[in-house]
Amino acid sequence: MPVAASRKEAPAAIRVDLAAIFVSLELSRSKWLITSLSPGAGEKMSKHIVAGSDVPALLARFAELQRKAKARTGRSFRMVSVQEAGLDGFWIHRILEREGVESYVVDPASIATSRRRRRAKTDKIDGEALVRALLAYKRGEPRVCAMLRVPTAEEEDRRRLVRERKALTNERIRHVNRVKGLLFGQGISGYEPLRRDRRKRLDDLATGDGRPLPAALKAQISRELDRIELLIEQIKQVEAERDLMLAAASASSPAPALLLNLRGVGPEFGAILWSEGLSRQFDNRRQVAAYAGLAPTPWQSGQVDRDQGVSKAGNPRLRTTLVQLAWLWVRHQPDSELSRWFKARVTKNEGRYKKSTIVALARKLFVALWKYINAGVVIEGAVMSA
Repeated sequence: MPVAASRKEAPAAIRVDLAAIFVSLELSRSKWLITSLSPGAGEKMSKHIVAGSDVPALLARFAELQRKAKARTGRSFRMVSVQEAGLDGFWIHRILEREGVESYVVDPASIATSRRRRRAKTDKIDGEALVRALLAYKRGEPRVCAMLRVPTAEEEDRRRLVRERKALTNERIRHVNRVKGLLFGQGISGYEPLRRDRRKRLDDLATGDGRPLPAALKAQISRELDRIELLIEQIKQVEAERDLMLAAASASSPAPALLLNLRGVGPEFGAILWSEGLSRQFDNRRQVAAYAGLAPTPWQSGQVDRDQGVSKAGNPRLRTTLVQLAWLWVRHQPDSELSRWFKARVTKNEGRYKKSTIVALARKLFVALWKYINAGVVIEGAVMSA
């Protein structure tokens, strides 16, 4: 009996008295759908539409919801809102928090939906599903959805440099391939548009049948070279700004400098690792691997038990960089514990499954780097750069 009495006095894990007005926002360019559930209004959810990007109308609707709830119950209630992560970014979330609204941004893929082949889907249905997910989350139900940790405006802006460099590099690759393709159609191979003597070599080129380059083709390639040279200059400017960003970050936090001290980690990899992942706050190593999309995905039911590979649900830029860094880690850090583990695993499998093993190494490496810059746990066997 005393044990039973003590259990009744213990606080419940699930909250039941939330005392708030719950609101979901379905955002589009033309209109915003506001779905709300207020105290004293029963179980029916009210819906209201405002024009897209009309923040004053949105705040006025929130104030009207609070006024009606106070008139029904005689109490004032706080506002709790939720929206899906998407093209709108986080500026609406920042405005709501500045106005005193408890705002959340949810990963839309984490909300449970019907598994029927055909299911109804409208903005109204999605708005109600968001409100139900928010209610369950605030009650404390585990794993009901995944709320994003919204970066600050400074953190969001810091990631622009590495992303812009990647976009410029991809554009440069497209122009280089276009030039090579145009020349290959004339029987010319071996021309490198990124060499400094590209203009001079273009004048000396001849087609496979011995003719000089046609005038229109030569003019087109010349314009392509103009774009390539512009991209080369812009990439240099972005790299200079990236180095300044790393220097400024190293002055406030030792983490970027610790990354650059490792052999095999250059400025580009260091900037991506820091701005895309390691500058964030993680509670445990599972969150670290999940954010990079390197967490395993099991499939187990009855006697069926197999692994579907990594989830790929995290940051794709960070995941790509980690896999590339894992290959470089084996080359530049051959005596480290992680490299020895990789070589032993590949040897055990007789050289097979090397790609899947390098992904596992990327996950282990990211967790090791997180421990290294946050807790000072030195990676065993790692060598520092000169």
